[in-house]
Amino acid sequence: MIDSHCHLDFPQFDEDRVSVIENARGKGVTHFLIPGTQAKYWQKQCQLAQRHPQLYFALGIHPYFLDGAKEADLDTLNEYLTECRSSVVAVGEIGLDFVVGISQKEQQYFFDAQLELAVSHKLPVIIHHRRSHNQIIRSLKNKKIPRGGVIHAFSGSEQEASSYIELGFLLGAGGTLTYPRASKTRNTLRQVPLENLLLETDSPDMPIYGRQGNRNSPEYLPEILASLSQLREESQEQIEKQTDINFSNLFMSDS
Repeated sequence: MIDSHCHLDFPQFDEDRVSVIENARGKGVTHFLIPGTQAKYWQKQCQLAQRHPQLYFALGIHPYFLDGAKEADLDTLNEYLTECRSSVVAVGEIGLDFVVGISQKEQQYFFDAQLELAVSHKLPVIIHHRRSHNQIIRSLKNKKIPRGGVIHAFSGSEQEASSYIELGFLLGAGGTLTYPRASKTRNTLRQVPLENLLLETDSPDMPIYGRQGNRNSPEYLPEILASLSQLREESQEQIEKQTDINFSNLFMSDS
């Protein structure tokens, strides 16, 4: 089982990162992907991946952190993607968030620039969304990302899911699906082909149902798997095997 999206580089894990990784592995989580969020953490991500061979990483500028971003960070990102090409697996976490208090124009500029870097480096992308599906879909159609990517923490309609899948994207299934009230997301994740899903926690954020107010962790990925299994009426073994294959096809392939 693979946690395709967890921020193990964040300070919330500085005191017990090794034990979190080991505890998760003891529960069957074999690998972890750490998306980038801001330039100041990129070096830390590289170092963590060197120290722990079960960690993969992506590099990007998250829309939450654009207040502290500079245009020069895009040049630095390009340099990192070049220097770390043998180990970085994606450009991300990037995207559009129309709830956070940063202008849509600035977000769109950084999003487009990072999509172009993904195209030039032939890498998939990890995309954050919030009230922005339509604009993200338009951007992806315009940029034509050759390696596709994943829509992290997907929450949306079947129509939106189909649009992403047609563009070559997978959908991240995480803690949201464990909440009974998330009926639209749960219904969509019940219907889409298993070949288009990945498992993720988004640790330390997005705690699963019953763990509200606590730090989220890759250790809880089996609970998300169990919820998805119950929702889709498919065995946990089947979902685990296929989502691992999906992860490998997306992030480990050079084609």
